[in-house]
Amino acid sequence: QVQLVESGGGLVQPGGSLRLSCTASGGTLRFYAIGWFRQAPGKEREGVSSISMSDGTTYYTDSVKGRFTISRDHAKNTAYLQMNNLKPEDTAVYYCAAAEYFAPHDNTWHVQDEYDLWGQGTQVTVSL
Repeated sequence: QVQLVESGGGLVQPGGSLRLSCTASGGTLRFYAIGWFRQAPGKEREGVSSISMSDGTTYYTDSVKGRFTISRDHAKNTAYLQMNNLKPEDTAVYYCAAAEYFAPHDNTWHVQDEYDLWGQGTQVTVSL
């Protein structure tokens, strides 16, 4: 059974950067699309970004385009979310998720029901 563990969250000032990691144990992520989602206090969980399992095609929600970068390292069985120029509105619990044999597209990458595996989440707080 593949399990996901996120790390890299923390407290950062506006304009700062963090890199989240999502590491898998118990199996390979090679055949999974990876998604990052977040849930802010009092709000529903939303899709942030996704990366395909094969050609590395990426997707981003509009509010993070140009600031966040998703990537993956098959050799390390890990996916990353590089977050730059962080804003207070980025404050949330960030979750990574994996969808086996899922080919994300523009209108599906953020659909949470497509993702089979979820991590426990890591807190990101952007504040002075």
